[in-house]
Amino acid sequence: MLKLLLFCILLVLCWPLALAALFLYPIIWLILLPFRIAGIAVTGAFALITALFLLPARALRSV
Repeated sequence: MLKLLLFCILLVLCWPLALAALFLYPIIWLILLPFRIAGIAVTGAFALITALFLLPARALRSV
């Protein structure tokens, strides 16, 4: 809701900039999508490495 309100304010103040933002937002989102997917993969890899290092400590704690 806040984004819509900010867009309406921008539309009133500077409508060419608001229309440019409206058309460029999906293009920029598509360009950045592979970086988000790579970020998810890197986060998963770090979580796996952390789990592997902490596995002996967890096994000793449960005994």
